[in-house]
Amino acid sequence: MVELLRRPQGAWGKTHDIPPESAGWKYVGFELWQLKAGQRAAQKCGGREVILVLVEGKARIAGAGQDFGEMGARMSVFERLPPAAVYLPPGSDWQAEATTDCVLAVCSAPATGGHEAAVIGPAGISMVERGKGANTRHIHNIAMEDRDVADHLLVTEVFTPDGNWSSYPPHRHDEDDFPRITYLEETYYHRINPPQGFGFQRVFTEDGAFDESMAVRDGDVVLVPRGHHPFGVAYGYESYYLNVMAGPLRKWRFHNHPDHDWIYQRDNG
Repeated sequence: MVELLRRPQGAWGKTHDIPPESAGWKYVGFELWQLKAGQRAAQKCGGREVILVLVEGKARIAGAGQDFGEMGARMSVFERLPPAAVYLPPGSDWQAEATTDCVLAVCSAPATGGHEAAVIGPAGISMVERGKGANTRHIHNIAMEDRDVADHLLVTEVFTPDGNWSSYPPHRHDEDDFPRITYLEETYYHRINPPQGFGFQRVFTEDGAFDESMAVRDGDVVLVPRGHHPFGVAYGYESYYLNVMAGPLRKWRFHNHPDHDWIYQRDNG
């Protein structure tokens, strides 16, 4: 079984490197670069499309023959400002030079080149509130299907207030049967404020054959290859996570767990 919980590897440089083969799946790739001011990172996209998300800090970004200049506004992700983000098509490359200490997420998936390189954030991204009560959370839809900015990638940020739940009620998107449900692999890059806090994520199937619960710390990544995947953060700590999803179809169609769907029906009925 693939290890679902990935701890950061070091404090600086490429602290997460999760190509599809290391996750045991076909689509989603995720990397995280933590750069000191003046440090650089660069890569070729190959046959994959890439969305760069400046999680924190500022950097000069270039790619696909374009210079996007210095990007980034929020120095802490918990400022909740919309993130700077850039889309790059397969066959291109990218370079980043940190102008402050920064955190850069590299989200990737196989693609056919249906979109051109473009800045996709912060313009066009606004915060949306979802849920009720202790299920309230706040969303930045960076590249969900309502924005035609990618071939296969779906990328979003979620802020969960202290003591609250998100990705809840438990839901899954692990079958390729559109429009009933879509197959989407998914990663969660977690941050906790203050950073000594923790949350819990459970990944499980309805038949009970697969059931794993993880204590999540600041900087961890959780892989969701299948099943339901709710998350809760401890009281006194707020949570942020960056979701990356991809599959054969760029549509997000999910099923709530039948035992817990009554919560969704009550809150949305």
